[in-house]
Amino acid sequence: MKKVSFFIIATIVSVEAAAQVYSDKIVGKKNSALADSVKAREYPYVLPIWGAKAAKKGFDLPYSAGLSVQYLWQQSELVINNLQVGFNNGPKTSLDQIVRFNLATSTASGINFRPDVWVLPFLNVYGIVAKSSPSTQVGYGIYVPDASGTWQQILALNSTAKFDATTFGFGITPTIGVGGGWLALDMNFAWSDIAALKDPAYTFIFGPRMGKTFRFKNSERSIAFWAGGFRLLLNSGTNGSLNVSDVLPTDQLQAKIDQGNQRLSDAQLSVDTWWTALTPKEQNNPVNKAKYETANQAFDTAGKVLNAATVAVDKVNQATVQYSLDKRPKDMWNFVLGTQYQFNKHFMLRAEYGFLGSRQQLITGLQYRFGL
Repeated sequence: MKKVSFFIIATIVSVEAAAQVYSDKIVGKKNSALADSVKAREYPYVLPIWGAKAAKKGFDLPYSAGLSVQYLWQQSELVINNLQVGFNNGPKTSLDQIVRFNLATSTASGINFRPDVWVLPFLNVYGIVAKSSPSTQVGYGIYVPDASGTWQQILALNSTAKFDATTFGFGITPTIGVGGGWLALDMNFAWSDIAALKDPAYTFIFGPRMGKTFRFKNSERSIAFWAGGFRLLLNSGTNGSLNVSDVLPTDQLQAKIDQGNQRLSDAQLSVDTWWTALTPKEQNNPVNKAKYETANQAFDTAGKVLNAATVAVDKVNQATVQYSLDKRPKDMWNFVLGTQYQFNKHFMLRAEYGFLGSRQQLITGLQYRFGL
């Protein structure tokens, strides 16, 4: 049986910038001949706007249009809260108190295609089309309090979601270069369509980078190195509906449910024994009363969840679950290092690795550029 976790279906493939190209101001005595040739050369293209003026001032411009293909792999940890669940289109119940996640890791790999154009000598605009295969591994448990007020786990579950996503988006990259050193501030906005989600999942990526390009004797051939950051923001709200058989790992689930029900009964008996042993004055103590009411509320919610899980086992193809949750990356930022080899002004090969924090990603890509 396919295991799918509805807790974190909103995993997104983050698509980032393609090859690092920029308008480079040629400086230095040893580059004077190259600078003079750039200034003297007639700029033949319509784009970017003011491209001819920039070239006359000694800026070596990349070809104004490009097409790139990239492979992306990413793994990141997410934080989930405000979980609410309803069954068979019934009212939703908040499970924040009793359901706790000890693992929420998303992994994604995919291919994206990116056409781009230089609108201005220092501003690149691009589109994004991507196909990916995200998956999410989730570990979670149901917790209830005992007589001492300590929360104990009564049921532990693990689930893995695998699905396909199609992503569309656009981005802008303001950039500037002087003497081979450059700064780029990449920003893109993307929406991913996933069948299990009610609405497309949205991401915003900000990627500042600073680097240095080293030219070979052939002035069109170069190698670049850079370092920077990667900041991911995704829409926090997610809601949808799934078959319960796709939500819970039904294999050997009934044995776990039975164990959970037994632990729930033991916890409730412990709390009831503690409560009845209190004097009327102690029962009227606001602290004891709040502890008792909180425990009973948790027992009631946990019981509903376990009963619903039993329905999933008995009527595996009939029950449905409606859910909503908030999620965010565990870390907004991570560090990136990259390199690019430019064969000539038409072809570039790029690789970048992101690490530190709770996210890792690898991007490789090939770009072809031409003039418009």
